[in-house]
Amino acid sequence: MDRRFFVKGIAGAALASRAVAANDKLNVAVIGIRGRGRSIAASLAGLPEANITALCDVDENMYPRAAKAVEDSKGKKPPLVKDLRRILDDRSVDAVFIATPDHWHAPATILACEAGKDVYVEKPASHNLREGRLMVEAARRHQRVVQLGTQSRSRPSTLRAIDYVHSGKIGKALMAKAWNAQLRENIGHKEDSPVPAGVDFETWTGPARFLPFNENRFHYKWHWNWNYGTGDMGNDGVHQMDIARWALGAGVPQRVSGMGRKLFFDDDQETPDTMNITFEFEGGKAMLFEMRIWNPYGLEGQDNGVAVYGTEGSVQIGRWVKQSWGFRVYDRNGKLAHDETDGHDGPEVHHFQNFFSCIKDRKRPHADIEIGHQSTMLCHLGNIVTKTGRNLRFDGVKEAIAGDHEADSLLRREYRAHWATPKGV
Repeated sequence: MDRRFFVKGIAGAALASRAVAANDKLNVAVIGIRGRGRSIAASLAGLPEANITALCDVDENMYPRAAKAVEDSKGKKPPLVKDLRRILDDRSVDAVFIATPDHWHAPATILACEAGKDVYVEKPASHNLREGRLMVEAARRHQRVVQLGTQSRSRPSTLRAIDYVHSGKIGKALMAKAWNAQLRENIGHKEDSPVPAGVDFETWTGPARFLPFNENRFHYKWHWNWNYGTGDMGNDGVHQMDIARWALGAGVPQRVSGMGRKLFFDDDQETPDTMNITFEFEGGKAMLFEMRIWNPYGLEGQDNGVAVYGTEGSVQIGRWVKQSWGFRVYDRNGKLAHDETDGHDGPEVHHFQNFFSCIKDRKRPHADIEIGHQSTMLCHLGNIVTKTGRNLRFDGVKEAIAGDHEADSLLRREYRAHWATPKGV
């Protein structure tokens, strides 16, 4: 494809961005509108700050439901676009919300930054660690606001919980545990099949290695295939690990160890259903990640949660059964000392509003892409422990794995020739 973008470099990005006054509506487009993207579109439609100018997806079959979700709130249907480059070429679009499969997160974000758009991209930030660094560089080079969809960074109760930990009320926080113990389904086995009508599978594949179409590698189930996804560690675990790392005040890990295997599902999933990973940080701090996606009973009353352990007590952060998001404090004797909740769910709106505010004042958002990259890094390193079966020493300055060429090579991926392949990979 010989199409050229109308912007090149910082000057082009500045030209492409329209000036946004503090009281202006923001023109936004949603790229990827199946599950998460449809939910984003519906939420945006209810916000006075947002004007949805387009919905974009390579699968035409996704259009009616997503358009109806927006129409129900706003009373009008936005245009439906199949090629994301049409959105990037539209100079009236201020920002894009990216809810594609993982393998498109970095390519779409980098292209959007080059086109002068601010970006809200769903977690995990990237499909591999090298892409994440390129996303940070693109955001800085083109002076773009890039927010990762780790909504806990804007959730009121989580902010209060982090403040509680950082205040020293549980003493020195030395360790945290993040867990993902929700029940996932066995997806069974399926043969490759023809591409469904209305699907542009060539573009859906993008710069990833081309594989034949298979229902068990397509809608949502792509999460469990290494070519497109990052497993449930990247799908959901990143939320909990981000909170845990934040609470500890930790940066990037120095050592990563543990195990990850597929133990219980006999199906087409490639990614593990069971993980126990330990991250060691500077200053003697450590974080544990535990994943069991085959059981229905959760852990500590939550399917996904975080516990922060200090010298004088502990704090648990999450959403308990039949409760909204909140946190609980336990003293040195394990007795409940404090318990509070938000009283409602809906951190998504807070996160969107933070993003919109930063578009207007050009400040860094709560889940700035550098923060998102560091938390997503944990997923990539944990998955590399899974793939190699070996513990890792990580150089956070070079963003490289020391003394293990095979493991270090997994910080990147192989790309096919494609117009969206990021430069520098």
